[in-house]
Amino acid sequence: MTAIDQATLDRVLSGVKVVSGGTRRVELPASGALPLADGVVSFVHVVAGAVRGHPPLASGCTLGIDRATRTISVTRPTAPDVLAEGGALLTLGDRSIILDAPDGATLVVGELQLSDPTALHMVPGFVVVSDFAALEPAAAALAAQLGLDPFAAPAVRSGDPVICRMMATTVLLSVIRAWAEIGCVPDAWAARSNDPFLDRVVAAIHQAPGREWTVESLAGVGAMSRSVFAERFRSVIGRSPASYVVSVRMDAAKSMLAAGSTVSETARELGYSSDEGFSRAFRRETGMTPSTWRAENAGVPA
Repeated sequence: MTAIDQATLDRVLSGVKVVSGGTRRVELPASGALPLADGVVSFVHVVAGAVRGHPPLASGCTLGIDRATRTISVTRPTAPDVLAEGGALLTLGDRSIILDAPDGATLVVGELQLSDPTALHMVPGFVVVSDFAALEPAAAALAAQLGLDPFAAPAVRSGDPVICRMMATTVLLSVIRAWAEIGCVPDAWAARSNDPFLDRVVAAIHQAPGREWTVESLAGVGAMSRSVFAERFRSVIGRSPASYVVSVRMDAAKSMLAAGSTVSETARELGYSSDEGFSRAFRRETGMTPSTWRAENAGVPA
């Protein structure tokens, strides 16, 4: 993991445009469960109680804070794998996630549609901010007020949908900022450039790392000739397109293995025709086999 520079973070946050969506307050009873919608960017703020995730939330990047020393750090949560009061979760909806509350919980859930779904391509599946209320107190206080039924009032005021969407956007951006500033950005994630064509290529790789990418196909995404694209990519990103694709795949592989996927499942999802080919690539990148890495890191932030 690595931290992200301020200019890059500013560009990423400014590129996140919410076009529709809303928030709702969910009261989960003891042993209640909540599936998060597929294909939708969702954030969850735990107002009271605690929830567990399936797959385990520990397979996301988790941030914590020591209230006594006010020290913020990337943490490795211990069992039971829970997100307690004040915590937040962000998912892009590219995998199924179910939350359950052993003793009941009050949640605020935001479900949003973005104008550009690739704007958050750097988020690896889902991320967890274990003490969002301490890291972003203003945004957490705002989140706690979302999801209240606007129709409970005698009359709905003009502009309520717009204002509610802006409030939800603020919470979403605050979760991303907490995740990015402290050091949860994958090592292979390249800072967004000032080149919208290269940004489009990088976003496509992160969105579908298992696709059979070639220099020609990537150049087509960037609307460039093969030679111009290869030279520009290496100049801006600092490595060849093929090397970058492999690095993105290995970051995705770590997240999948940590979440409990088998070596074979991970290899197929990331476009490898055999376990052996995937294992060779993984070993070159990490220095260990996927099965060894999985045994040492299952349930740990990737």
